[in-house]
Amino acid sequence: MLEARNITVKYGSRVAVSGATLALAPHEITAVIGPNGAGKSTLLRTLNGGLSITAGEILLNDSPIEKWSRRLLARQIAVVAQEADIRFPVSVLEYVLGGRYAWGASSSWGWETEQDLEFAIKALHETDLESLSDRLLNELSGGERQRAVLARALATNAEHLLLDEPTANLDLSHQASILSVVRGRCDSQHVSALVVTHDINLAAEFADRILLMKDGSPLSYGSPREVLTPELLARAFAIEVLIDSHPVSGAPRATPVHEIRRS
Repeated sequence: MLEARNITVKYGSRVAVSGATLALAPHEITAVIGPNGAGKSTLLRTLNGGLSITAGEILLNDSPIEKWSRRLLARQIAVVAQEADIRFPVSVLEYVLGGRYAWGASSSWGWETEQDLEFAIKALHETDLESLSDRLLNELSGGERQRAVLARALATNAEHLLLDEPTANLDLSHQASILSVVRGRCDSQHVSALVVTHDINLAAEFADRILLMKDGSPLSYGSPREVLTPELLARAFAIEVLIDSHPVSGAPRATPVHEIRRS
């Protein structure tokens, strides 16, 4: 399990995250939502040791995260950043094999093992990219490229997936397909996921737990129905919100109320 216990993160004198607590349990997706500047991405970066905390503790399998080496952390925690930095023309398969680097693989030099290839091909299958494995990344559409980034994370076979705005700038179809893949991995394996997102309704559909943040502090942490209330969302976003149920899934559905001025 990956846990944050009452953590605080500062940038100089500015407090970016204050008193955040959550636990990423196997088979569960946790969504982190809130307005811009709420500390969502900062929280995510602390969970894989990318940022230091000034108070509290982060535990991976009951051991403080600072006691883990970077290589061992990379085997346990895989990150999907908002924007992948892809500078070189590599094939989709080569790029996904890069996710096996923490296990000793190096696709550039042909050191990958049969197991590395097995995990990479499985990830390509999960993300529906098998037919594109020989294509260059710069030849892919935005949605295909985002699935490749996810496939690279899945190829690590990590038990914890941290995804920072994985559906940003994607259309409705690609948004659903990305989170469906994450949901499938969590359901079928001993995997947890944390997803930072601005899409409240997408979080309600796919997440087991939601952490609602504002100004670096948690406002609420619990099931979608516990967190997505008109009162809490109004506090977070300073706007009136109506909550009803999705007609198919039954998940809570948020609709902002905008004042329409007519001349």
